[in-house]
This record gives sequence, structure tokens and C-alpha cells, in this order.
Amino acid sequence: MGRGIAQSYAVAGVPACLVDLKDRSEDDQKKLRRAVKEEIGKDLAFASDVGLLHTDRIEKTLNNIRITRATEKSCNLSDANFIFEAVPEIIDVKKAAFEWISQHASADAVVASATSTLNVDELAKFVTDPSRFLNAHWLNPAHLMPLVELGVGTLTSEETFGRMKASLVALGKVPVRCAASPGLIVGRIQALAMNEAARLVEEGVANAEDVDTAVRVGFGLRFAVLGLLEFIDWGGNDILYYGSQHLSRTVDPERYKVPDIVESNMKAGRNGLREGVGFYDYGDMNVDGYYHERMTSFVNLIEHLGLLPAGLGRANEDEKTSG
Repeated sequence: MGRGIAQSYAVAGVPACLVDLKDRSEDDQKKLRRAVKEEIGKDLAFASDVGLLHTDRIEKTLNNIRITRATEKSCNLSDANFIFEAVPEIIDVKKAAFEWISQHASADAVVASATSTLNVDELAKFVTDPSRFLNAHWLNPAHLMPLVELGVGTLTSEETFGRMKASLVALGKVPVRCAASPGLIVGRIQALAMNEAARLVEEGVANAEDVDTAVRVGFGLRFAVLGLLEFIDWGGNDILYYGSQHLSRTVDPERYKVPDIVESNMKAGRNGLREGVGFYDYGDMNVDGYYHERMTSFVNLIEHLGLLPAGLGRANEDEKTSG
């Protein structure tokens, strides 16, 4: 994860330093540096191959990344504005990393953990001045995925959150804010979906290939355009309520238990688009324009993937216009 974060800054023209905290022999350190440069170099070469990066920027980007050991004199954190911890998900290892960071970083540096599992408040106690600390969880591959989840702890200052958000936006990332919670946003949703996919195979409902096809060309396509809660509003809170009740009775009472918020929304008549309010309020929105925008994005996506239904396509429209 650390390599992807460094690459994201470096390709944007911001110098980055990867610090190795592990005690290694000189030979192992050289091997690590070679491996890091090779891995990032391959990523940059790929970006160049697909037309995303001019070849003359590959070397410049690599030169923006410095690799050093924590024990080296050249390892100077005092000039760093943002420091990301990306060591293994072991609490003692994290503790040692943050203690080292606290000793060497400037007092106003923002310190973030890339953890996807550990609670930000649990880690904050290892950082000098926890008001400057938060969770910044990048999704793999970090150098390409836009989303970064910012887990804000009870002691995280608004200034810290604002500075981190601004830094990420400058890289072209899309930060989202969430409270301190195990798994944050994506991890919780993702774990449920992946476990359910595995159960479908385990129960003999479908084979792995068909489950993955259903996800790629069905489930995943819709949620590349609509968020999950937005999709509930399109279909209706009541539809989710009754569908979940059925699955709760026939498959598993706990896995498909209806959340209180869905039930209360339904009973309050907050079922979504057709009533003008659901998880979102559509009262002051041009709903027709909003619908057209979302559906245009969806059509463009399935056309790009070569998945348009038979009889539809730009050529057909040209024929219709010219005929």
C-alpha cells in the first residue's frame, strides 16, 4: 500500500519518501529498493502503454520517490507535511511505527494510518498530539483507485481532516468521511458481498464463473453509476423491506434482517424517487434531468464494455437519423 501511495504523489509531481522500518541486512535492503523501483516502474510503464503517461515522465516520477531506512541520516521527516503509516496490521508493529513517527515528524505534520481493520481511536493513543491523526484507507491498486476513506477519530481535529482532504483532492482522489468503525465503509459492504458470493457456490446455487459473471455484468454495473442508497431510492424502500423479509424467512433470518432505518423510512412514506424523498430528498431537484444524467452514464458504460442489447447502438441511431 505504501508504494501505491508514494506513486500517487510522485506522478502528480510531489516528492515522496518510502521509509523502511524493518531491520534488514545491506543486501536485503538493496533487494528491497530494486523490487520497489521495479514494481513502480512496471506500473508507470503500463500507464504509458495505455496512453495515460508520457514516456518521458516515467524517469521523472521514479526520481520523485526516495527509499530510505529509518536508521539512515538522510531519513528526515521534519519536512514532511503528510505521513502515511502502512505497516502490517499487527498492533505492536503499528505502535512501534507511530512512536518512531512521533519522535521524528514535525509537530504540525498530519499523520495517517492506512489500516483497513484497526480502529483509529485505538491507534491515536500511540501518536503525539492525536488531534493531527486520522485513518486514510486507500483501496488497491492505490495508484489508480480514486476512493480514499477518511476515518475520523474522536480526537481528530477538523483542520487535520481538511488538510488531508485537500491533499487527496489535489491528487485527483475522491475522499469520503466516516466515523471510527471497523472496516470503515467499503470493507463492511465488501465483506458481506464476498461472503454471500462464496455461500452461493458453497450451497450449489451457481458455480464460481456464473456468480462472478452476475456480479460483473449485473450487480457491479449498476453500482458504478448509482450508490447503494441511491439505488434503494430508485427501487423503493418498501421493495427492499418486503424482499428482505422474504429472504429472511427463506434463507437466513439474521443475514437478511431489515435495518430499522429501512422500515422506518417505509412507514414514514420515505420510499424514494416516486414519493420525492427517501435516503435523499428530491423535492428541489429536476428529477427528469437527474434521471437522464444517470441513465446516460449507465448507457455509456455498458456501450464501452460492449454489453448493449441487440438492436441498440450509435450506428442504429445514425441510420434512423439519415433514413
